[in-house]
Amino acid sequence: MTTSKPRPTIVHGEKHAYPVLPLRDIVVFPHMIVPLFVGREKSIRALEEVMKNDALIMLATQKNASDDDPAPDAIYETGTLASVLQLLKLPDGTVKVLVEGLERAKIESYSDRTEYYEATATALADTDAKSVEAEALSRSVVSDFESYVKLNKKI
Repeated sequence: MTTSKPRPTIVHGEKHAYPVLPLRDIVVFPHMIVPLFVGREKSIRALEEVMKNDALIMLATQKNASDDDPAPDAIYETGTLASVLQLLKLPDGTVKVLVEGLERAKIESYSDRTEYYEATATALADTDAKSVEAEALSRSVVSDFESYVKLNKKI
């Protein structure tokens, strides 16, 4: 039986360097498990680095999906730290990867790596949504929905 190395722990507020996978037309949130098809050389090398070191990867959506080689300023600063659950190399040279979003993170800066994108990022703590205003808005939405259900017999 093989045992895998434990995943790095995420400490909120601490800066760490992570390989970055720029995403096209998708946003991965914490606790989501998503299959991704990856074809860019830089992105494949980033995934190989993550698998080799059993590390985390920073998933960040690029601003223009048609950009094949986005500059760091063409990638959103806020993304998700994720673990790679499975990686499958396909015959056409692309990679299918299954990732699990773990924590939101903010990219502070990019390194000068040429083989793949790498950035220093800080994990962001979840905000407390139990404010008085949030509670009032929540009750208002529930009340409006109940009224809608009473008026619409198909629900």
